[in-house]
Amino acid sequence: MRWVVLLRGVNVNGIGIRSAALSACLQRAGFTGVRSVLASGNVAVDAPDDLTAPDVRARAEAALREGFGYDAWVVVLTPARLAEIAAGYPFARDDEHWQPYCVFTSEPGRLAELAGAHVPNEVEEVQPGGDDVLYWRCPKGASTDTPFAKLSAAARWKPSTTTRNLRTVDRLLAVAGRD
Repeated sequence: MRWVVLLRGVNVNGIGIRSAALSACLQRAGFTGVRSVLASGNVAVDAPDDLTAPDVRARAEAALREGFGYDAWVVVLTPARLAEIAAGYPFARDDEHWQPYCVFTSEPGRLAELAGAHVPNEVEEVQPGGDDVLYWRCPKGASTDTPFAKLSAAARWKPSTTTRNLRTVDRLLAVAGRD
């Protein structure tokens, strides 16, 4: 079965992993058809059909911890779910003033908690998209400075959430497929 694996905190804060090394690490863990997208921890893999999303997550996190010596966290989705998330983006996709983002989680319920902690403001927009995604848009150049950006970067969310630009999601879908 095909899976999309989104790594949290890779190639930022001193955790640098090259695509070739990432692919090799995941192949050693038993994944096949490994394809990385960009240098930001986006990978499509094939896993045995008897593995569930939590199984794939546990195997990938263990391999990354062993292979690269950092506290690895990942979010795992099917390409079909990723396609649904991309299609459900509720804001304008190509707005010259806004950056489009999706915030993913590996633990259902965490994003409801994050959304509940967010105080709506005039700078950005945040909208739930189900148990596993929040949609967010912020002004270009402000993705680390807005109230939601600062809230979502807090340590309490790191083990269970990761954010991707919608354009990255689209590129990942092109590699991962949709089924």
